[in-house]
Amino acid sequence: MNLDRNLERVVARYGELTDLLSRPNTPQRPDFARISKEHAELGRVVKGIEELNKTRAELESVSEIMSDAASDKEIRDLAEKEYRDLKARLPDVERQVQLLLLPKDEVDERNAILEVRAGTGGGEAALFAADLFRMYQRYAENRRWKFEIIHISDTGIGGYKEAIAEIAGRGVFARLKFESGVHRVQRVPATEASGRIHTSAATVAVMPEAEEIDIHIEEKDLRIDVFRSRGPGGQSVNTTDSAVRITHLPSGLVVSQQDEKSQHKNRAKAMKILRARLFEQERQRRDAERAQTRKDQVGTGDRSERIRTYNFPQGRVTDHRINMTLYKLDRVLDGEIDALIDALTADDEARRLAEMT
Repeated sequence: MNLDRNLERVVARYGELTDLLSRPNTPQRPDFARISKEHAELGRVVKGIEELNKTRAELESVSEIMSDAASDKEIRDLAEKEYRDLKARLPDVERQVQLLLLPKDEVDERNAILEVRAGTGGGEAALFAADLFRMYQRYAENRRWKFEIIHISDTGIGGYKEAIAEIAGRGVFARLKFESGVHRVQRVPATEASGRIHTSAATVAVMPEAEEIDIHIEEKDLRIDVFRSRGPGGQSVNTTDSAVRITHLPSGLVVSQQDEKSQHKNRAKAMKILRARLFEQERQRRDAERAQTRKDQVGTGDRSERIRTYNFPQGRVTDHRINMTLYKLDRVLDGEIDALIDALTADDEARRLAEMT
């Protein structure tokens, strides 16, 4: 079995690392941190393998009792019941081990940059973008993550043309990476006298926070313009040239930041967003190369297709990638999106497991 061969390799590698870490000079090795991390990760897999081997051994032992004609009938009956229970449990134990063997996304544990932008639909789209941004903010609060607003461009009537935040905490990107895409809303605007349902959209981008080691940006590749910050309606926010616009010349990406009164702080925030966007571009390029024939877009971060619809008249939310509908729109917009995220994660795991076989 392919699974058993993989398990043997994992156990052998874990043994090598255990032996290596037991040597007195190992902590002085330059790659000690990497070795320790790999050992800890494989330790979880080995624990699952031990549970699998234990279940298989118990199944074999019970099977022998069942087939032993000399055994008491009552004992054989008990063994038969235990056999059925173990047989039913075995696939779940095997699946858990297979999940542990799946390659980990190297950025799953990172913080994330969240960007929400109004799409088609004018003012109604901006109001919906604000609803989505608050939904993620509440979700972050529920998980006790840090949610720091980096930039908001509002419409003055409660809508957001663009909103950007940094979300920090354990496993942020792993939980939010499937939220990237076009989110559609269907509802009756407050200004619609006839009660006609309007459809509008907002775009969500979730990017892993990039570090300087991930993306090296040459100073010569940047054009940095400074200007006076402007508020809604054109009024000046302050009297100094503190706003910053950074253009990355090779890619053409442009990031503007004016929320802070300090030019230095605005530049640092703009560079953080630029670095995350460049890192995400590179990740998407690699994903596309590895999966040119894959039709399923879940997990690729593709923001070109509609992924979810929020229907207010029916009080429902539908995720089109997994055909999942929830009739609790108010609670979803209040940040209760774990059911959707769990289902998307399970779907992605099932697809990757199928690719392993």
